[in-house]
Amino acid sequence: MSVMGGKIMYFPYVRGRQYELLALRELAEKKVLSQYVLPIIEPVKLSSTLFKTMAELIRGDKQFGIVCNPAVGSFSNDINVAGQDDNRTNFIELLNNPCVIKAHIMKPNSDKIVSLWEKEMGTEKKDWLVINNNRDCLNKYQDVFATDNPQYVLIPDEFRRKVRSGNKILFEDRFEKCDRNSDYRNNEDEFFSEDHLFYDREGFLGFADYSIVGKAYLEAGFAPYAVAIHIIYFDKDETLRIHHFVSKSNNDIQNPAKKFYEAVAQLVDWVEEKNIPQTVGLKYFLDHYKEQTYPGLGSVKKFSLMHHLELVGDYLNKVK
Repeated sequence: MSVMGGKIMYFPYVRGRQYELLALRELAEKKVLSQYVLPIIEPVKLSSTLFKTMAELIRGDKQFGIVCNPAVGSFSNDINVAGQDDNRTNFIELLNNPCVIKAHIMKPNSDKIVSLWEKEMGTEKKDWLVINNNRDCLNKYQDVFATDNPQYVLIPDEFRRKVRSGNKILFEDRFEKCDRNSDYRNNEDEFFSEDHLFYDREGFLGFADYSIVGKAYLEAGFAPYAVAIHIIYFDKDETLRIHHFVSKSNNDIQNPAKKFYEAVAQLVDWVEEKNIPQTVGLKYFLDHYKEQTYPGLGSVKKFSLMHHLELVGDYLNKVK
């Protein structure tokens, strides 16, 4: 695979909600997902969108991770429900493609799960990607991977001294989530991350985050009082900052299209003033403003996620 020719450094962690999967799929279709970016998908349901996204990434010869024991959503139940034989077969066929790295979230029963998977999937522990952000599972991790380090292990910075593996990936939630979208107006522009500048000198092989979505997972969306658009950009010192564009008519949940126009109008002026690189995701925002069309709240998140992944990928293409 061509991806093996480059050293992957950025591991964006996304849940398998529709807008997140569509963001990855469109980036792959448009061939703007850098070889230095390896997305990790935690599937939340056994859906056709998941299959199509995996297939498109494979078609583009893109390496990516799939969490086989997701901690959120209905995927674990979906795949075992009677009548899902065809979908289960389809998923396993995609999962076994060489582009896919099987990923595992450390849990108290990880020793039994990993042992079972080794037998059933025939995948050696050294080929796995492991997510270990639970302090209570640190000793379990050391036991399970005592002789064979996983290919990558995602950990928060506070675990750095505890995990011996040389394949450590710095994994932090850098998105400062507010309780209400309108609250982002209190701090419209703020620091986001400098992990891309310092991860290697701190003993990490790469860096990971939850992008502009954040770690918190909600099963279903809701009609917001305010629309907020979150855009990542590079400051002059090459640190990443995030700007929040928030609607103004936020007294009720009526007319989300109007709220979107209020937010995106601010973005258009800001992009011109700051001379922000026009990624595919950013162009979507600008096109909807120009045509006065409303893409829906899911697409607002999709465009912002696409922008972040392409922007960081372009940066890594230039510096590596």
